[in-house]
Amino acid sequence: MTSPAISKTTDTVRGVGAALRGALRQASRPRLVVTVVGITILVAVALLVPLPTAVEMRDWARSVGPWFPLAFWLVHAVVTVPPFPRTAFTIAAGLLFGPVIGVAIAVSASTASALLALLLVRATGWRLHRLDRRRAVARLDERLRERGWLAILSLRFIPAVPFAAINYAAGASAVRVAPYLAATIVGLLPGTAAVVILGNAFAGDGNPLLVLVSVCTGALGLCGLIYEVRKYRQHHAAQQAVEREPVRSV
Repeated sequence: MTSPAISKTTDTVRGVGAALRGALRQASRPRLVVTVVGITILVAVALLVPLPTAVEMRDWARSVGPWFPLAFWLVHAVVTVPPFPRTAFTIAAGLLFGPVIGVAIAVSASTASALLALLLVRATGWRLHRLDRRRAVARLDERLRERGWLAILSLRFIPAVPFAAINYAAGASAVRVAPYLAATIVGLLPGTAAVVILGNAFAGDGNPLLVLVSVCTGALGLCGLIYEVRKYRQHHAAQQAVEREPVRSV
């Protein structure tokens, strides 16, 4: 990655951070209190509630019977709305349902979870264009509405970026639902398939192929982000040039 690209990416990240800080300053106190309490509860649940082991899930499957795939899907979709580790459910899907059905259940449940999180954030009123009406924020929000799918896709490819964090950030932006869901499905598919197929019962062994897939998807995601940052800056510069151009009288 070149120095100019790093500089441009850093500038954009700082701009987003400034927009978020401005939104926080302008948000009402009751909304902030409710949000802080909600985040605290979600984090506490994620840290304190123990994840079921593979043996416990198999016992649960026997007790539920033929309805277990649906029950697993619903639990997966709901539990991962908070910042709860999604990998545990992905590994369990491979163990319990095999590679094909396991990937289908894991990806579809994760997509449903991502949609629930986005709708939850928007239902609480945390939208950038409502909380911060500065022109720079409006431009960024409009860009996300038009091409937010590429940012979502790129971030989904990067394993180090938390699943829940992307969902919440997308909910606060103007990214459209249909492109968001499509980018989520495509972005989750490689990593989820790798964990289900390669991780399987040996997920704790650090399968080299699993690491390779993670590195490759992460590199692809970074390239996508750099490309989108450059396109955004070019678009922004072109808009500024048009705005500065004097109006010629006929």
